[in-house]
Amino acid sequence: MTANTSDSLPQRRSAAISPGVGVTTQIYAEKAKNAEIWDTTGKRYIDFAAGIAVVNTGHCHPRIIAAAKAQLDKFTHTCHQVVPYENYVALAERLNQLVPGDFAKKTVFVTTGAEAVENAVKIARAATGRTGVLAFSGGFHGRTFLGMSLTGKVAPYKMGFGPLVNDVYRLPFPIELHGVSVEQTIHAIEKVFKADIEPTRVAAIIIEPIQGEGGFYPAPATLMKALRELADRYGIILIADEIQTGFARTGKLFAMDHHEVNADLTTMAKGLAGGFPLAAVTGRAELMDAVVTGGLGGTFGGNPVAIAAAHAVLDVISEEKLAERAALLGNRLKQRLHELRSRVPQIADVRGPGLMVAVEFNTADGHAPDAEFTNQLRLKALEAGLILLSCGVYGNVIRFLPPLTIEDNVFDEALNILEKTLLDLAAKVKA
Repeated sequence: MTANTSDSLPQRRSAAISPGVGVTTQIYAEKAKNAEIWDTTGKRYIDFAAGIAVVNTGHCHPRIIAAAKAQLDKFTHTCHQVVPYENYVALAERLNQLVPGDFAKKTVFVTTGAEAVENAVKIARAATGRTGVLAFSGGFHGRTFLGMSLTGKVAPYKMGFGPLVNDVYRLPFPIELHGVSVEQTIHAIEKVFKADIEPTRVAAIIIEPIQGEGGFYPAPATLMKALRELADRYGIILIADEIQTGFARTGKLFAMDHHEVNADLTTMAKGLAGGFPLAAVTGRAELMDAVVTGGLGGTFGGNPVAIAAAHAVLDVISEEKLAERAALLGNRLKQRLHELRSRVPQIADVRGPGLMVAVEFNTADGHAPDAEFTNQLRLKALEAGLILLSCGVYGNVIRFLPPLTIEDNVFDEALNILEKTLLDLAAKVKA
């Protein structure tokens, strides 16, 4: 094997891996601890990405590593559909209690978020005998064929892959900043029912309580209530995609905990197992029971090591009060960003509950999304040792996803880097 030198890695990667797998940075990780990553040159970075909201409990949390190691000494794989195991059952029992909704629930484990979405739609179709699905512009639900068909963003997720799955109908997501109201969204649903598909043929409505890739826009409470009413009126299944919002990220265990209504099915992944691949669908027991035996599952779904890690994740979230910490740190971050608005005219909005925070940038005159300013902020922050992620249909949003376990001094250091970079960029644009 070729020596793992930092100079040769980009060339080796380019030669060995499809360019369809994009990368945000040219950092090659050597080790990581909590909210810090060291690359192969020894340079340290503060991680405000957390593997896209995966390591909410930090890199290599000792409780999670210990749980995984203990399971490794027992067995690594039997395939639950062949030889089941207790920790799978126990985690399902825990999620059935924790996922919002005062009704009997059941759970199935799979491996990825896209797989969870696919299975949620399968369950909804089996339970209703219908095929149609309503999804939202700006939503992100994965890169599989059904996932990208549901996703409301073309580049890069749908480019060159058509035709996509049919019977998916797009709705505008209400964003006040962009001039789209809840009333307009409801009107669009009524129009879909008039012009495209009758409501009695719709199996499900799928929505992220806070859009992830689409720009970290929270779904208004009035929208959630209206969707619940529509679903109840027409016998439609409401699916909450909590893949990026789950596991204390928003200041609650799940983002739907912020709402007065509940989803029928909830998809989750990312933060569930602290970096190990695990995803799940939890929903009303009668819906989960509608699928024929053998219709759900997968060879690696509910891997026992990932399941063991997930138990430790739930313990850490509870014992270390990470939901409360997310709210505390998120407020500190938003306060700092709000204080910068008078000196950084490109800041158009600061939003998000808990530590699922975003800042949106427009041109200084406020007339258009400013993707260039956003990308320069990301690149300059990276040079200074802070990893940031962009998102949004227009590429003009920076999303902040540090581990919820980040130490106060490291968090403050990151905010100082962010502030200096923002001020330097704003001054450069003004000059």
